[in-house]
Amino acid sequence: MFTFVDSRQTKTRMDIIDIIRKPILNEMQLFRETFVTSLKTDNPLLSNVNEYILQKSGKQLRPMLSILAAKMCGEVNQASINGALSLELLHTASLVHDDVVDDTLERRGVPSINAHWNNKIAILSGDYMLSKSLNCASQTNNLRILAAISKIGMELSDGELLQLAVAEQLKISESEYFKVIQKKTAFLFSACTEVGGLSVGASDDKLIHLRNFGEYMGICFQIKDDIFDYTEDAQIGKPTGNDIREGKVTLPLIHALENANNQEKEMVMNMIRNKEFSAENIQSITQFAHKNGGVAYAAKQMDLYKQKAIAELIHFEDCEAKTSLELCAEFAAMRKS
Repeated sequence: MFTFVDSRQTKTRMDIIDIIRKPILNEMQLFRETFVTSLKTDNPLLSNVNEYILQKSGKQLRPMLSILAAKMCGEVNQASINGALSLELLHTASLVHDDVVDDTLERRGVPSINAHWNNKIAILSGDYMLSKSLNCASQTNNLRILAAISKIGMELSDGELLQLAVAEQLKISESEYFKVIQKKTAFLFSACTEVGGLSVGASDDKLIHLRNFGEYMGICFQIKDDIFDYTEDAQIGKPTGNDIREGKVTLPLIHALENANNQEKEMVMNMIRNKEFSAENIQSITQFAHKNGGVAYAAKQMDLYKQKAIAELIHFEDCEAKTSLELCAEFAAMRKS
């Protein structure tokens, strides 16, 4: 059985992702086969890039969300698979482009596409995946699915540009932060659960709760990511202080700056303003965020959104897929990477 403890550690014989995936094993196998097929090409260079991407594809949480939502509301069909595939391709394309924008040379312990090849190849490969995503969305023969996925493509770009704009302000408000993570992360999760529902003809009332679940879970997921930046753990997959070096002021630091005395606050702001990101300064900023309650506050907000996500599922009949979606929300808050 799966058990939770206060430290958010798990003691289980089965990995939580395996538990989440259990109700949709056959559907996820079909998804993976379709994913591989969708990236086949007679272009040798593009084929190599696509193969590299497939080899380091992660937990595929987003397509799982979409397929679980479909199964909770009806019978998974080819539109469900194509919708999930479209969203995963869109997500992958955004990561490839983000690594170029942020000059990121490593993702999950291996070189990024731009580091392994170069920026030109990364951008063009990302463009190919984006186009493939829309092609897969069109194959659902559902205009509402196509509209939802097209919209999320705009939101992702909007969110990245908004983050760049607020980074120039040095100090951003909590409301601005939440607006950024809604566009960058939460709306994609929301689209995943919505598309799953749309693929099986879920009612408009059910779609509202599916969208809310995805959005709240996405916010929880992103806050956890932002807490990682203030946590020293080799399993996380990105260096501590990475966001700080890129000028990204996230919730742990936002709250700490609101609580700190003027002298401490000015010291940290000067480091960020002057881009003085030595290892010693990164450590000082990290300690500052912990000392002034920023990390603890972010963890509290993360747990609040996890609970809000789970609460949206009371509107659905109990089933294995619903239980797995509840576990998805728990996983978003307790994951180690």
